Amino acid sequence: MELWYTEKQTPNYGITAKIKETLYTATTPFQELAVIDTVEFGRMLVLDGMVQTTIRDEFVYHEMIAHPALTAHPNPKKVAVIGGGDGGVIREVLKHPSVETAVLVEIDEEVIRASQKYLPEIAGALQDPRVEILVTDGIQHIRDTKDEYDVILVDSTEPVGAAVGLFSESFYANIYEALTADGILVAQTESPLFNQQLIQASFAGIQKSFPITRLYVATVFTYPSGLWSFTMGSKKVCPLEVEREDIPALDTKYYNRAVHYGAFQLPNFVKELVVP
Repeated sequence: MELWYTEKQTPNYGITAKIKETLYTATTPFQELAVIDTVEFGRMLVLDGMVQTTIRDEFVYHEMIAHPALTAHPNPKKVAVIGGGDGGVIREVLKHPSVETAVLVEIDEEVIRASQKYLPEIAGALQDPRVEILVTDGIQHIRDTKDEYDVILVDSTEPVGAAVGLFSESFYANIYEALTADGILVAQTESPLFNQQLIQASFAGIQKSFPITRLYVATVFTYPSGLWSFTMGSKKVCPLEVEREDIPALDTKYYNRAVHYGAFQLPNFVKELVVP
C-alpha cells in the first residue's frame, strides 16, 4: 500500500508527495508537528498540515531570506531570527564573518528539538557558540527590545494561529525600534499568486515605518505556487545600491551576486502589487 502526504495549499489546489515513513508527530501547545520522509523531497517538516521545509529544497528559502539583507548591511554584528526553529536561517546568517551573535527567537521549543533530531543538516548550526536560543514569543521580545539588532529576519509560518501578529503593522513598527540606526528587516510574505492581499498589506505596513521598502522573490519548489516573496525594510541602505564587489562569494546553492540584484526585478503582475 502506498502512503501519500497532501497539503491543500488553497481550497482548490494542493501538492502531494509519496511517503516512505512518518518519523515523528507531536501536538505542541501551539500547533500540530510532523516530520515525514518523502521519496521526492526527503525529510520534511510539516506544521499544521503545511510544509515548512524539506531536505531537498530548503536552501532556497533559507539563503534568500538571509543573504540579501546581510549583504546589504555594512557591518551586521547582531542578528535576530524570529521563528525559524528549524535553524536553517541561523545557519545562513553565520556564513557572514562579521556576525558575532545570532539570536533565535522561537515560541515552540518542540520545533527546535524535532529539527535537531530529524533535520540535522538544517539545524546543526544551532550548536554554534555564537547562537543564543530564546524560547519565547517573538512579538513580545521585539516589543521589549530597543536599538539592539542590526538585522531582523522574520521566518514565520503562514499567518495562522500564533503567527498572525507577525504580519501586523504594529509588529513592523516595533521591529524598527528594535533595530540599530542602519538596521534592516526582512519578512517572508508568502506567494505572489495566492496571497496578493497579504503581500500588499505587509508591504504597506513595512513601508509606514521604513523609508526604503523593497519586495523580492525566489523559487521555493514546495511552497504554494513555487514563487515566493520576501519584503525588506531598511533604514538607510538600498539593497540595489550595494556594489557588486562588496557582495561576498558565499558557500551557497541559490544565492549569488547576480541573484542578489535579479531577485528584486519583479514580474509585472508582482510589481503591480506594490507599485501604485
